[in-house]
Amino acid sequence: MLLKTIDKYILKKFLGTFIFCTLLIISIVIIFDISEKIDNFINIPLKEIIFEHYINFVPFFINKLSSLFTFISVIFFTSKMASRYETVAILSSGVTYKRFLRPYMIGAGLIAFSSLWLSHFVIPKANRVRQAFEDKYINKNYQTSERNIHRQLDKNTLIYMDSYSNGAKRGNLFTVEKVKNYKQYYMLSANWVEWDSTKQKWVAHDYYERFMPTTHADKTYKEDLKFGQTKDLDINFKPADMGRLESKVEVMTYSELKKYIAAEKEKGSSGIERFEVENYLRTAYPFSTFILTIIGVCISSRRVRGGIGLHLAMGLLLASSYVLFSQVSSIFAINGIMPPLLAVWVPNILYGSVAFYLYTTAQK
Repeated sequence: MLLKTIDKYILKKFLGTFIFCTLLIISIVIIFDISEKIDNFINIPLKEIIFEHYINFVPFFINKLSSLFTFISVIFFTSKMASRYETVAILSSGVTYKRFLRPYMIGAGLIAFSSLWLSHFVIPKANRVRQAFEDKYINKNYQTSERNIHRQLDKNTLIYMDSYSNGAKRGNLFTVEKVKNYKQYYMLSANWVEWDSTKQKWVAHDYYERFMPTTHADKTYKEDLKFGQTKDLDINFKPADMGRLESKVEVMTYSELKKYIAAEKEKGSSGIERFEVENYLRTAYPFSTFILTIIGVCISSRRVRGGIGLHLAMGLLLASSYVLFSQVSSIFAINGIMPPLLAVWVPNILYGSVAFYLYTTAQK
C-alpha cells in the first residue's frame, strides 16, 4: 500500500503532534516528580537517578497514557484542519470518509503496536530496575505489614506465618501443613524460619513435626512427634513470593505472567484475578488506540462554533470517562464481581459502539 500525499500529510501531523504532546506532558510530570522526591534525591548519585529511575520511569508513564495522548493529538490537529477548511476540501474532492481515515488508522496502528510490544516485553523488565531503585532509596527497603499470613503452595500444602520481615527474609511462628483427601497427615511448626541464600531453602528453627497416618488397619489413631533445632524445608515458596503484589504484577513479561497464572491456578490460590486483569489489559489497552482515534476524528473533523476549544473539551470528557470506566470495571474483576476477560474488554466494546455510531453519522 503506497502512501499518497494526503496520507503523508495527515500521518506527519498525527505523529508529530503525538510526539509533541507526549514530550510536553512527560516534561511536566518529571518536574513534579523531582519536586516531590527532591529530599530523597539529595544523597543519591545523579547517574542512578537518571539511568535507574527516569530512563525506566518515562516509558512506563508514556505507555500508560498512550491512548490518551493519541486522542488529544487527533483532536488538536484535526480541529485545526477543520478550522482552516482543510477537511471540507479533502472530503469535497471525492475522498470517501473511509479513505480519509486510512492515515489515522496507520498512525494509530504504529502507536498501538509499539504499546503492545512495550507492555508485554520491555516495560516489565524496566520496572524491575525502577522498583529496585524506589525500594532502596524512596521506600527505604520496603517492609510488609501483613499479619496472620496464609499461603496455599499447591493443592495439598499450606503455610502460615504470624509475621514476616522482607529485609531479614524471616518469618515468625511458622507452620506448614500437608493434607490428603481433606485430612491432615503432616505438620511442622517452628518458632521462626529464615531464608538461606546459599542453599536456596528455608531453614526452620526450634521446630517440631507431627506425622499422622491417614489409614490404620486396627482403626486406632496414632501420631509420631519429632523435635529439633534446625531443619531445611523443601517447599515451593521463596522470598520473592512475599513481595508487594503490585510489584509482582508489573515486573512479569508476557510469558512469565502466563506461567505464573497457570501455576497459581494449579495450586488453587486465591487473588489471581489481579494478574489476569493485568495480562488482558496489556492487550486491550493498546487496542483502545484505534477506538479513541476514530472517536477523535469524527468529533473534530466537523467545523463548529467554538472550534478547537469545544472539540478538546468534548474529547477530554470522553477520554476521561473511558479511563474511569476502565478502572471501575478492572476493580470489579479484581474483587470477583466480573470475569477478568469481560471486565477488561467491556470499555472497548462500549466505546467501540460509540465510535461506530459517530462514524456512521459523521459529516461526509
